[in-house]
Amino acid sequence: MDPEEFRRAGHAVVDWIADYWSTLDARPVTSQDPPGTVAAALPAGPPTDGEPVEAVLADLDTVIAPGLTHWQHPGFFGYFPANTSGPSVLGDLVSAGLGVQGMLWATGPACTELETRMLDWLAGLLGLPERFHSSGRGGGVIQDSASSATLVATLAALHRASGGRWRDVGVDRRYRAYTSTQGHSSIEKAARIAGLGDDGVRPIEVDPETLALRPAALRAAIEADLAAGEVPTIVVATIGTTSTAAVDPLPEIGAICAEYGVWLHVDAAYAGAAAVCPELRWSHAGVEYADSYCFDPHKWLLTGFDCDAFWVADAAELVEALTVLPEYLRNAATESGAVIDYRDWQVPLGRRFRALKLWFVLRWYGVEGLRAHIRSGVALAAQLANRIRADDRFEMAAPHPFSLVCFRLRAGDEPSAALLARVNATGRVYLTHTRVGGRYTLRLAVGSPQTRAEHIDGAWELLRTTADSLLAEETPTR
Repeated sequence: MDPEEFRRAGHAVVDWIADYWSTLDARPVTSQDPPGTVAAALPAGPPTDGEPVEAVLADLDTVIAPGLTHWQHPGFFGYFPANTSGPSVLGDLVSAGLGVQGMLWATGPACTELETRMLDWLAGLLGLPERFHSSGRGGGVIQDSASSATLVATLAALHRASGGRWRDVGVDRRYRAYTSTQGHSSIEKAARIAGLGDDGVRPIEVDPETLALRPAALRAAIEADLAAGEVPTIVVATIGTTSTAAVDPLPEIGAICAEYGVWLHVDAAYAGAAAVCPELRWSHAGVEYADSYCFDPHKWLLTGFDCDAFWVADAAELVEALTVLPEYLRNAATESGAVIDYRDWQVPLGRRFRALKLWFVLRWYGVEGLRAHIRSGVALAAQLANRIRADDRFEMAAPHPFSLVCFRLRAGDEPSAALLARVNATGRVYLTHTRVGGRYTLRLAVGSPQTRAEHIDGAWELLRTTADSLLAEETPTR
């Protein structure tokens, strides 16, 4: 494919994406086909001779698109948002075209320096402490996901807690991590990979009303481990838990971590984006205690996956924990100590030029554009929550400080599960579920830039009328 062929094909692909976005509202949110449909439509092997891009795009229309769950759909309310945008796609396109391998400053100086500056921009945008800025001992880096950020934070915490010995002799299973019972599953996975084992994570009980970690329970767990000769190593506090978007009390947790010398990592994967709005920064009170912090622009900040922003207060601890320098990577810039080599800030060696899509997004939308996006999601979620409260067949299952609404039917678990199954089967919306206090709970997460008031109106009407039918079926005829 020479440059002119690429130009022609590229225009066709961009047109296809634009047409896809413009027709999303008319598509079912989830695939209506049974498992195996896409695989059955694909040839057993590649073509003998090359095919034009038009043939590939035709199969995108007839084979691939019908088999998708459309995460950018205005009726997609499942999990958390995973939104992209035009500027993000264009930034990714440029990154792919450049094909930069940014493992070292020397292999892509602009790749490294743009990333450093973008993480400083983001830190300022969220109002994060100065110690996370690159002008001091700390700084930021783009990870692929919050899961990787948790793993990297765990490794750095182990390095500190062991005085660096874990790299030489391994982990002796005495090191302990702590998080609430509502913490993300990636915390347990990070403990496994780091060598702490399944028993290395202490689940800390939460307040039954707020669903946030109880500081007194954390202190008790740390003191019990110390008395047993264990080594409290890392606490993972969450701003916006996966099930309900609960916010752990960072001021109290941070003070406990400081008292006992335990690394504090703050996982704000979903809700961190809310801090672009000054009125929502209450959720970040106490973040100044954190040794590391992360959030996902690829969730609620219009930047396509994968893009997790991760900061540390002391970059030297992270680099000491992760650096490996074989001869073939040695170079004058690294030896000078004047540059950042982001390979030492992550688990993989290789890394893409992901800062470009952040740069495109931040410049296209600007601060006020991003704030408008966040505020829209919060307002739409509040409208839905008010309707739920006004209908005595429903009840709220948790507070809704951001754009996630958790609710259920008062009639119980089985009717609530049936309600979810029926509304999802229509293809008009897609919701997911969790359990709150042991009870089946529906989750509706607003975040798509295409979601407007009429989509929330439609989702509520669907939920309301489906509940009507469902509950009428369960009411015995007199």
